[in-house]
Amino acid sequence: MLQFRLLLLLAFTSIATQAQPPLRLAIAGLSHGHVGWVFNRKDKKDVQLVGIYEPNQQLADKVARQYQLDKKLFYTNLAEMLEATKPQAVSAFGAISEHLAVVKACASRKVHVMVEKPLATTVQDAQQIAALAREHGIHVLTNFETSWYASNQYVKQLADSGKLGTIRKVMVNDGHQGPKEIGCSQEFPDILTDPAKNGAGALFDFGCYGANLMTWLLKGSGRCP
Repeated sequence: MLQFRLLLLLAFTSIATQAQPPLRLAIAGLSHGHVGWVFNRKDKKDVQLVGIYEPNQQLADKVARQYQLDKKLFYTNLAEMLEATKPQAVSAFGAISEHLAVVKACASRKVHVMVEKPLATTVQDAQQIAALAREHGIHVLTNFETSWYASNQYVKQLADSGKLGTIRKVMVNDGHQGPKEIGCSQEFPDILTDPAKNGAGALFDFGCYGANLMTWLLKGSGRCP
């Protein structure tokens, strides 16, 4: 939940701060396991949930019951939700392959977007997302939660100060027992194990962390000296 708050505050600084009214946030998709972060922070006042897009009615009903959400928040059409609720930002918690469609719908309406990692399943989709963000002047943020870990922030400070010397190689190990084993709902493994929806299973879901951390540590250069 802390990561989610930091992501919102940093990504949408230009439109939401603690001194301003709550950020009007809408959700696109409910199948990703991290969506619970949004609904578990009802005591926070920095975000106002204005709409939820989810075409799977059974899943929408389950989430509504689980988190005691007003049914009026739910929509089965993304464009309809955006027009009706006028959010300032949208967080996408569906399949990775759906990110491009979400950004397309939001960009023309000047709505900022946060997607779950990774950004896309193909380079072509990623390039289109980047082009849409530039064309319409919106932020598109990918939630690589490991960037916000205190341990990684400390390593970054050491690297930037020169105390680690020249970075030539980094080993990144990520993983857990498995989505079913740690209690994720069935909808999450369904997209994680679908090559079209997720891209490459655990390679995309966990392998992206290492690539992201290395890009960050090397300040975007893409390769070690």
